[in-house]
Amino acid sequence: MESDLSATEKLRLDATRVTPYIYFDPNSGFLELRGKSSPENTILFYQRLFEKLEEYIVFGMSDLTVNIFFEYFNTSSSKCLFDLFRKLSLIDQTGRKVIINWYYESWDDDMLESGEDYKDLLDVEFNLIETEEEY
Repeated sequence: MESDLSATEKLRLDATRVTPYIYFDPNSGFLELRGKSSPENTILFYQRLFEKLEEYIVFGMSDLTVNIFFEYFNTSSSKCLFDLFRKLSLIDQTGRKVIINWYYESWDDDMLESGEDYKDLLDVEFNLIETEEEY
């Protein structure tokens, strides 16, 4: 079995024109995704985050707060987001509380609707938070 040391390593991916900023600190129980998500190979892009979350399911000790600030995501990214939320639900089912904060700009009805759709599919705390600031 793998050492639990890998579960304590942070993951940071800087944003590009087509990929979001991702920061995951398993020690403090914090995950943030911010920006735009329309990579050519969405599954490959999110693979490292998914691997870290798989480790966290097994080795993570703390509750987890997830902040999501998307300006835009494409259809293949929405599938990966659903996969992300399924992994977060698994963490929640192990007894560690997961809180998802979905931020959307006040004028962005599409992002609000997407958040509402995900919220309806999940059995974790999912907060829709309106903001005036741009990401």
